[in-house]
Amino acid sequence: MAASLKKTPFSAESIQKKNRGFFGLEKSKVIKVFFGGNAFVAMIVLALITIFLFREGVSFFPQYRKNMELYRASGQEFVGLMREQVEEFDALQQDLNKVQVKILTQLYDEGKEWEEVNRLTAPFQDFADRARESAAPLRKVMKEAGEIAVAAKEEVEVDLTRREILGVDPETLMTPAETEAFLTAARKEVMAYRPRVAEANAQFRTNLNAVLEDMPEVELPEAAKALEEYEEDARELLQDLEAFESKLAEYDADRPYTFWQTLRGFLLGSQWITNSSWQDFYGIWPLLSGSLMVTGIAMIYAVPLGVFAAIYVNQVARQGEQHFIKPYIEFISAIPSVVIGFFGIAVYGTFVRKVTEWDWLAGFDFFPISERLNAFTAGGLLALMAVPTIFTLAEDALNNVPKAFTEASEAMGATRWQTIWRIQMPTALSGIISAVLLGFGRVIGETMVVLLCAGNRIAIPNFSENGVGAIFEPVHTMTGIIAQEMGEVVPGSIHYRALFCVGILLFFLSLLINYVAQVLVRRYKISAG
Repeated sequence: MAASLKKTPFSAESIQKKNRGFFGLEKSKVIKVFFGGNAFVAMIVLALITIFLFREGVSFFPQYRKNMELYRASGQEFVGLMREQVEEFDALQQDLNKVQVKILTQLYDEGKEWEEVNRLTAPFQDFADRARESAAPLRKVMKEAGEIAVAAKEEVEVDLTRREILGVDPETLMTPAETEAFLTAARKEVMAYRPRVAEANAQFRTNLNAVLEDMPEVELPEAAKALEEYEEDARELLQDLEAFESKLAEYDADRPYTFWQTLRGFLLGSQWITNSSWQDFYGIWPLLSGSLMVTGIAMIYAVPLGVFAAIYVNQVARQGEQHFIKPYIEFISAIPSVVIGFFGIAVYGTFVRKVTEWDWLAGFDFFPISERLNAFTAGGLLALMAVPTIFTLAEDALNNVPKAFTEASEAMGATRWQTIWRIQMPTALSGIISAVLLGFGRVIGETMVVLLCAGNRIAIPNFSENGVGAIFEPVHTMTGIIAQEMGEVVPGSIHYRALFCVGILLFFLSLLINYVAQVLVRRYKISAG
């Protein structure tokens, strides 16, 4: 009896032998070590990436603060106030150029020859030239003061760079006290231009008023309306000259540039300017707004398409349709993003621009569009990439709804659509929300499509002027700027670290998306329970 028990295949000794893996270890322990080791390696890699990202990115703020302190100390910030006034006037001149383009387009459409067009537009051209030259006194003062400030800043930068490279303080280099005295003298020389700025503004006001009093008459209704708007904006600018002068008079160049100003300048700054002969600015708002706009456009398309496709395939379609539709939708995720971007450049962008030229869309002020690569084009292509993610996860969520819920609803006399909208959709809502948020994360982290199709113009979308038409403007994104500029920057430079700061913001944005997803899912589960 005892011998027979030893031979049985279910004895403890035989079970242990079967469970033995490599090196005499139990298979369960081998599996545990293998998967646990993979998880540990993944955690180590993630930790190293996070540490490297923050180490390089956080160093940006001290560097940028020193850069902006020098910008202020050299007098460039004071000159920058003059530049704001001139740039606002230059923006008005761009509007005037648009009026001129409309007039030329109408004349050529009427079949007029080049000589006749020149004769008819000569008064308007003379008006535009005189309007442009009205700001010449102010430009002259700004140029002279700017040359002094830039020269002082460049000399100090060269001095600091040589000291950093040499690691010593040779006699040929300025001491910190000498550097401060040199900047103070340059700043005082620049600030001495305040009276000349007031004189230039007075001359500018006189010149522009004289030009506006002699505006030419335009027969084209659209051009005439645009010209009236130009006159209103120009007179409003003249009224603002006193505010500009007050700002210059109240400017204090001796106040310190704080860390919070640096942080606010990065998060809320409206300019991302690099390799500039004047001053580099690293304001992320144009990139963040571009990313959010493109992502929003994509989600407007992707959410209904992905969710409704999942409902149809899971609840309505026949088995043959399911086997046809589902693989094709999921196959989209296998298409390389660079191929989708190339399709956007060659086909989709051109198609959108052609559509906006249709006659029945002529009532929209922003049609036809001039740029085929813009936020709308990029958003439409990103929607194509997000649909498979949303569709697959939403369909899985619907699959996880207990069949008993459906059977109970139908047993009580509910129709199929009532069961779908009243029972299955609410039950699967947590999974659908997760699918949408993961699709959002998929879109906002995409690089190649936005780099190829978004237009790559660093500017905040102008909804105040163009309204909904702003979605057809070229934009740049956070992921696009990293991909475009990281290969060209010098490691350790302020530009290099600014790109890492953009990466940190993307990192926190991803965390926020996941946190919101968890909160929404948890809240729904609590309310459903």
